[in-house]
Amino acid sequence: MSITRPHGFRAIGLDAGIKPAAAPDLALVVNDGPRDTAAAVFTANRVQAAPVLWSREAVADGRARAVVLNSGGANACTGPDGFADTHRTAEHLAGLLDVSAQDVLVCSTGLIGERLPMDPLLAGVTEATQQLTAGGEADAAAARAIMTTDSVAKTAEATTPSGATVGGIAKGAGMLAPQLATMLVVLTTDADVDAATADAALRAATATTFDRVDSDACMSTNDTVILLASGASGIAPGLEELTEAVRTVSADLARQLVADAEGASHDVHVVVRSASTEDAALAVAREIARSNLVKAAIFGNDPNWGRIVAAAGCVPESVAPFAVDDLSVHVNGVQVCRSGGAHRDRSEVDMTPRETRIEVDLGAGSASGDIWTNDLTHEYVEENSAYSS
Repeated sequence: MSITRPHGFRAIGLDAGIKPAAAPDLALVVNDGPRDTAAAVFTANRVQAAPVLWSREAVADGRARAVVLNSGGANACTGPDGFADTHRTAEHLAGLLDVSAQDVLVCSTGLIGERLPMDPLLAGVTEATQQLTAGGEADAAAARAIMTTDSVAKTAEATTPSGATVGGIAKGAGMLAPQLATMLVVLTTDADVDAATADAALRAATATTFDRVDSDACMSTNDTVILLASGASGIAPGLEELTEAVRTVSADLARQLVADAEGASHDVHVVVRSASTEDAALAVAREIARSNLVKAAIFGNDPNWGRIVAAAGCVPESVAPFAVDDLSVHVNGVQVCRSGGAHRDRSEVDMTPRETRIEVDLGAGSASGDIWTNDLTHEYVEENSAYSS
């Protein structure tokens, strides 16, 4: 179970006929309360899909009763008609649930620039409301329905020390970049919390999880992370306790996203230590994670530390001050670079495990930061060259 493991939630996923080929493509998550607390973070891309524009406004009051999600079409760059389609979707579900359309959030994922087929979508929403339930099958169905290029559904859950539960589903296998959010994610909790607490917990959790996943430096137009709180447990955890549970679920889902990155053969954890500030550490880690030369070397099982230090050196000194002679690099536990030069032979590094760990010490302070990414493979290029054809 995941999103309906917390009390007060029902969900479902089904094939509404949105995708050209038969496959699950529509999901609903409904909060039965008694609370209708909601918080969300959205893509920072200046080109934002209609569902992002709608949901950003709808969640501004800290309330939501339901989320409707579709795969098979992003409804991005579709103009006023596309926004009207999102509005119509929210109104349709609201009427079926007897709630306000402003309390329905909408998420879409798929190809940019094409209108959604509204007749099957709305018919699917009607059918989905009749199938809403709680339990593992409903959670799995909802998680499958939001998949695009994902190879597996992604779910997670955690419990606070006081007994409140947090669950979540996510989709994403490419176009994972920071600046929030990084995919479509719905998190649920039966904690009894207000909107300010939910918002603070979500933002703190995403800052150290989803915001540190950088698959290919590409930011989507639709990315959304939503947290719904039903209050059904009657348990009111403090902000720190709730944040930690939301972070646990978010970290689990973020790690699953990296593991399912399109065509990837290595999951890469870039850790930067001894930086002047955390922002400096993250800037260096992100530069390394985004280097196609580094990613291609890892695909070839080559612990090419020269490419790693070269990427680190691309970060301006004003952002991350460090001296080249203080740099050291470990790859999978072997120190291949010390004091800015070669150290142990790279042939000592075992690159066969799925997970590759790159550790860079800047020798410039006590702060640290990390980014998850993946290697650059033939399969990634092939999949993304044919995505819309």
